[in-house]
Amino acid sequence: MSNIHHAAAEGFSAGAATYVAGRPDYPPEIEAWLINDLGLGPGKTALDLAAGTGKFSARLLGAGASVIAVEPVSAMREQLVRQFPEIDARSGRAQNIPLDGASVDAVVCAQAFHWFATAEAVREIHRVLKPGGAFGLIWNVRDETVPWVAALGRLMKPFEGDAPRFSSQKWRNVFPADGFSPLREKQFTHRHTGPPEKVIIDRILSVSFMAALPPAEQEVVTSRLRDVISAYPELAGKTEVTFPYKTLACVCNRLPYTPAGEML
Repeated sequence: MSNIHHAAAEGFSAGAATYVAGRPDYPPEIEAWLINDLGLGPGKTALDLAAGTGKFSARLLGAGASVIAVEPVSAMREQLVRQFPEIDARSGRAQNIPLDGASVDAVVCAQAFHWFATAEAVREIHRVLKPGGAFGLIWNVRDETVPWVAALGRLMKPFEGDAPRFSSQKWRNVFPADGFSPLREKQFTHRHTGPPEKVIIDRILSVSFMAALPPAEQEVVTSRLRDVISAYPELAGKTEVTFPYKTLACVCNRLPYTPAGEML
């Protein structure tokens, strides 16, 4: 797992099962986004890059596409294979994708692109995409306009260290990207409903740098999370709670070429 950030390598290896339990799915509008904005459907092949446990791979299958999943962390990949044996799961990373050039119709990075938002990775994504193929990015983002969600963010902040975060927006620095059309963005509201132990505690502990904490520190964090739950009337004593998210979906396309081989 060389060149994989230590927080990702350690946290996602240790927390693969928690990731499956605590992470939300994606809003229903994503099906139309995959079909209409990324052009997926039967006969198309999608690469789920940094696929993790396959949370988003299932949505690609639902759009009718054949799916190749590339994931560098073996513990995450094992969870994916267990759930989706029909997916072609491979070890690899964004800077060295184990696929032939111009071999897929879409590359999608779900909850992941901020880990490898470099010109090198974008060039490799460009290489494996067919001309005109789609490069999609998607994140479920905690809605910190809600006070108790903001309290969770404050609790996590001291632990993040140098881990790349979506919230820094540094991933945007690679756009506009050479060989790609401008980035097009859509935003959807989303909700994750279930027991607080799952949608709050497991969710927070699935974050890479939280999952990498030693067991004793995780116990302290869990206690603090329960304190947050107890402090807000909409959470305290509830057997079911709803965690609010905003889902950001972005797409650009690999530019086609003229007959002379020059990029348009």
